[in-house]
Amino acid sequence: MTNIFGLNLDELTSLITSLKLPKFRAKQIIEWMYLKHAISFEQMTNLSKDLREKLSQEFTINRAKSWDRLDSADGKTTKFLLQFGDGIGVETVLMRQSYGNSICVSSQAGCNMGCTFCASTLHGMARNLSTGEILAQAMYIQELLNKTGEQINNIVIMGSGEPMLNYDNVLKFIRLVHEPYCLNLGYRNITISTSGIVPGIEKLAKENIPITLSISLHAPNNELRTSLMPINKRYPLEEVIKAAVNYADITKRRVTYEYILIDKYNDNIAEAQELCHLLKNQLANVNLIPINPVKERNFNRPSISRIKTFAKYLNDHHITATIRQEMGTDINAACGQLRNKHL
Repeated sequence: MTNIFGLNLDELTSLITSLKLPKFRAKQIIEWMYLKHAISFEQMTNLSKDLREKLSQEFTINRAKSWDRLDSADGKTTKFLLQFGDGIGVETVLMRQSYGNSICVSSQAGCNMGCTFCASTLHGMARNLSTGEILAQAMYIQELLNKTGEQINNIVIMGSGEPMLNYDNVLKFIRLVHEPYCLNLGYRNITISTSGIVPGIEKLAKENIPITLSISLHAPNNELRTSLMPINKRYPLEEVIKAAVNYADITKRRVTYEYILIDKYNDNIAEAQELCHLLKNQLANVNLIPINPVKERNFNRPSISRIKTFAKYLNDHHITATIRQEMGTDINAACGQLRNKHL
């Protein structure tokens, strides 16, 4: 049977009409799935019993199941381990912030980018997630928020995996959550993070959707960046920056560069100087992320003094830099801590 969770209205309409059913049935079904969180056709009470039985014989509605939940001591961060039908699990995070509820979703089960500071890549990548599996993460959290009359305000595609290597499914997800019959989320409230897959960045720039592009930079020169991110060998710094500038030019959207701060490794004034030169006159900002602990990795977090000194140098030299608010580190839900979970 065909799983219809993750389809958009046009796709579902095509399937419904192939069964000689009227088009309006597709809209009814999709609203039950995405707005009322129905997980079976039996719940769709404005459809006749015969129709519900017919649909049940043709289609399934496969969503994620909850395997585990961890709540941070900060009272604002919750990490969910969600399981899919084949036993693969991914981690998804809810962050309750002053400006609304943000969620961090995964695009792949695991990751094969090999970044030396990240937990997601420790066991490689199991597989890409389908559009429905990415959506299932968001819908699971939205259903919880419904109980308190809240909603998802922002989505960051920054969990496990490299979104640009699952481009089609990720883009379908972005377009789907924007639809009024789904989460009705503005494109400007969506951020996609990449390790610097240049063809993906170039392709995204042409999609005419004003989402925020976030690029994992983490070093201001090729030698240092390659030591942290092996993907830099394939897409060196100069190509990544060129693609980012092009994205900003086309979309008129400010690019965010993520920069992990590692004690006495890439947090020296010399690197700050190089970074200022690299990003001069760009429509961009830098998000500084003091490295989060990963037990298998042997990196240290800089002192508060070193972090503030690095940030001040950038801002004093006209590079807008902010220090990321730490959330969920105690439950391994912060940047670089999410893992691939095989159940």
